[in-house]
Order: sequence, then C-alpha cells, then structure tokens
Amino acid sequence: MSFFFSKHHTLHYVTRGNRTQPPLLLLHGFLGSHQDFAPVLPTLSLYFYCIVPDLPGHGQTKTEPDAYTFPKTAESLLALLSHLNICETHLLGYSMGGRLALYLACEFPDCFISVVLESASPGLKTAEQRVERRKRDGAIAHRLQTTPLSTFLHQWYRNPLFSSLQQHPDKHVAMLQCRKNNDPVALASALQGLGTGQQPSLWKALESMERPLLLIVGGLDTKFVAINDEMVTTTLGRRGVRLEVIENCGHNLHLEAPTIYAHIVLLFLVGRL
Repeated sequence: MSFFFSKHHTLHYVTRGNRTQPPLLLLHGFLGSHQDFAPVLPTLSLYFYCIVPDLPGHGQTKTEPDAYTFPKTAESLLALLSHLNICETHLLGYSMGGRLALYLACEFPDCFISVVLESASPGLKTAEQRVERRKRDGAIAHRLQTTPLSTFLHQWYRNPLFSSLQQHPDKHVAMLQCRKNNDPVALASALQGLGTGQQPSLWKALESMERPLLLIVGGLDTKFVAINDEMVTTTLGRRGVRLEVIENCGHNLHLEAPTIYAHIVLLFLVGRL
C-alpha cells in the first residue's frame, strides 16, 4: 500500500503484478475502495501491472474540500500515473468509477490505450435531468451524514440494482464489512461532487471516441443493459466497441461472477484465456 500526494488529494493506492507488464488502472464504484477488485486482481495481475487507487471520499484517500470534482480527480489520477512513470495505460472502471473512466478517456484520450466500463453510463442528457439528480444526491448525502453507516448500507443495497447480490450471501456480507471502513461524511462529499448529477454528459464525446471500448453489464441489470445498448448504437457500430452481457448477474459483476468477468476482460485486452 502506498500514498501519493497530489495538489488536491492524498491518494491511497495498491499495485499488483510486475512493473514490466502493461499497466491497467482500475477505478472502483461508490461506497467501495481498492478492495473491491480483490476477486479479480489475482487473474488480471498475471498479465497487467494493476494500479488500484481509493477514489476521493473512499478508503484511505484524503481530499481537499473543493476537490470532489471530475476535473480535479482526473488531474490527481493522471499525476499518479506520471509519478509511476506511466505515459499510457489500459483503463477499467465500475459504476461511479466507470463514469470517471469514461470522462478520463474522453478528456485525455492520449493517456489511455483501451477502456473497459462495467455497469457505467455517459451520464444524463439534459441540464434539467442533472439538476433533479443533484437534488436526489443531496438527499442521499444528508442520509449518509445523519444515519449510522451500517443502516445506510442496509437500505442502499435494497436497491433493485443490487438484488442479485442476495444470491451470494457470503460475498455480500464481506462486501458490506469492507464498506463500513469508509467515512460517511467523505462519502457524502464524493456523492455530491462525483455523482451522476455532477457528471457532464459524455454522449456526444462517446460518438467520436476512438479507443477500443468494452462495455460489460449484468443481464438482470435491465436499466444498464438499456443504457449500454444505446451506447453501442451511439458509436454507430464502430469497430473496437463491444458489449458483453453476463447473464444471471446484476450491477456488481466483478463480485458476482469474478471468473467470467476476468475472462471477458482479458479476452478483450490481450486476446487470450
């Protein structure tokens, strides 16, 4: 485990794999940490030098009050890569981390070789939708700050997005235990700064994105299946864009089906396994 001191953040991160391997930056989702990718890192790190930071508001990363933003988070992540002498890397993001990954790939395309998005979206299309979502995120942030974290987590994972996790009770319990290590006040700040309501719409940018792109969704996650179907349509069937649906899974694929998930990622990135 290491810390990198950037202008806006003290980024906590872990690395796995050999430095001589191609780099892969992995970005976790809301409420998570670098520990989220533990089920797939043993496989991915056989082929990649994996860099897994705790995102702002999560894990052991510390954030300046005004730095819970897409631009400042992107700046710190790129500074971390520079610190590690990495000029370009493969990129993988889950949910909130997937939205951030897409932002990075669209804003700084020369830094990324290929992109994997798990259960992610290009954001909301209109300003009105984003305003409404910010109101919802504000209410959730208030709950985070006024409700015991264990209670909040219990309520949060009743969301239909995560209903399939009930099929994996041991994994579900272990995941919740890891999430309890987060600071609810910092989580609230992350939601208000990096939530869907603050994400710029990336639909137009997606149309002209040239990097190879893999979209992964769970077959039971109907909301994101529809979003990702539209993302494929938006790219006009461009070569290098693939959509993979893992059946009988919901939103959190790397937890529910780590073996299949890692296999799909590796087939895309290195064409083997």
